[in-house]
Amino acid sequence: MTQMIYDGRAWINGERCSARSEQVFDCISPVDGRVLAQVARCDQADIDAAVAAARAAFEDKRWCGLAPAARKRVMIKFADQLLAHADELALMETLDMGKPIKYSRSVDVNSAANCIRWYGEATDKIYDEIAPTPATALALITREPVGVVGVIVPWNYPMIMAAWKIAPALAAGNSVVLKPSEKSPLTALRLAELALEAGIPPGVFNVVPGFGPEAGSPLALHMDVDCIAFTGSTRVGKQIHVMAGQSNVKRAWTELGGKSPNIVFADCPDLDKAVAASVGSIFFNQGESCNAPSRLFVEASIRDAFLERAQALAPQYLPGDPLDKATVMGAIVDKVQMDNVLRYVASGKSEGAALLYGGEQARTESGGFYVQPTIFAGVTPQMAIAREEIFGPVLSVLSFTDAADVVKQANASVYGLQAAVWSRDINKAVGVARALRAGTVHVNQYDEDDITVPFGGYKQSGVGRDKSLHAFDKYTETKTTWIRIDSPV
Repeated sequence: MTQMIYDGRAWINGERCSARSEQVFDCISPVDGRVLAQVARCDQADIDAAVAAARAAFEDKRWCGLAPAARKRVMIKFADQLLAHADELALMETLDMGKPIKYSRSVDVNSAANCIRWYGEATDKIYDEIAPTPATALALITREPVGVVGVIVPWNYPMIMAAWKIAPALAAGNSVVLKPSEKSPLTALRLAELALEAGIPPGVFNVVPGFGPEAGSPLALHMDVDCIAFTGSTRVGKQIHVMAGQSNVKRAWTELGGKSPNIVFADCPDLDKAVAASVGSIFFNQGESCNAPSRLFVEASIRDAFLERAQALAPQYLPGDPLDKATVMGAIVDKVQMDNVLRYVASGKSEGAALLYGGEQARTESGGFYVQPTIFAGVTPQMAIAREEIFGPVLSVLSFTDAADVVKQANASVYGLQAAVWSRDINKAVGVARALRAGTVHVNQYDEDDITVPFGGYKQSGVGRDKSLHAFDKYTETKTTWIRIDSPV
């Protein structure tokens, strides 16, 4: 790999800057273990500076005071900037996070740009309301930006997760302080530069890299942050809600973990398609997806045929060089996460699950962090690999014979992010879909959607929804203005 050194300084009030403490940390590429950049290790002082810049920008209305059509034009130009720098951003994402370059370029950059463009287009197309009052009054129901929005995003889809939050927040007129994950901070910093070039004023969009306790917690606890939006683990999400309450009772929106059930009935319309989607979805992005269908329930009568085909497909997902355009599964984000995945593999073995494929570290000669695609059969609901989010390329296969029982098993989880059901019987498919406690239920496919539909979960998978027009609800206040009319005509 050609040595690439990136600018890891923070982005506050329209300028690159070092951390006030001058502290840095190494940003290490999971592709081969090399240092990509020394990144500003921001803390309370930097959060204070970024929030102050965001508040000043909001109060003087340099962004929120623009007409919606003007904000729209800038947002669309921002999206265009991403596409103009698509190759650069894709390479940065792959080197920083480890995903295959083919997906960084075709999925991550394009999806982030599309999200920013979509919310930009929506800016001047959302109408307020007039209530049905008596003739003696006029009641206006209007949306207003909440003010300063703090955003904390994870490392698995750095650009997409950032776009899902900053796009509706900015489109609504807010100022934003974004803390990217310390494991993959580089594209967020570049997005801030592109936003300024597109015309988003200084102070409106700030990026402060750093570690959770040092930068994330001060952002969630900050008394001058009006809203905190977080994607990440359920454990940290619970802490975010506590911090929001401990400070100024800021609105807290959290998209958290998942252990999504994928239910395949014997009458699924296309067994090969079901196998390909089930395997491809769990191994996509190295299994580092909150919505990965990691619990696969297969009806007993087709279990053997399903597993035979799944094992035959698994070698296609053996890890390769993420910079090779033919690679479909890349590197785990860092050694800590790789070791965690391998601990779960060991747990599955020790608890009696049958390891059908994979389960080993791969490409050790590269210096990076890779794990083989892994399939366990004979999994029972009590096993850790069936209950806990692994966030790696590990598929746990359970079998069932009764529809009501499999729904009960599928719902017996603290999570409720996504689910799927495969059946040619429309009554069964719809009935099971309605019974599943999940924010999104797929029928005869997995993970098909677009920006027009909301994304989020039930139970401990979080609060609130990303994507679609519903996302504006998170970043706006609803105001009632009641006007007395004393002399109606």
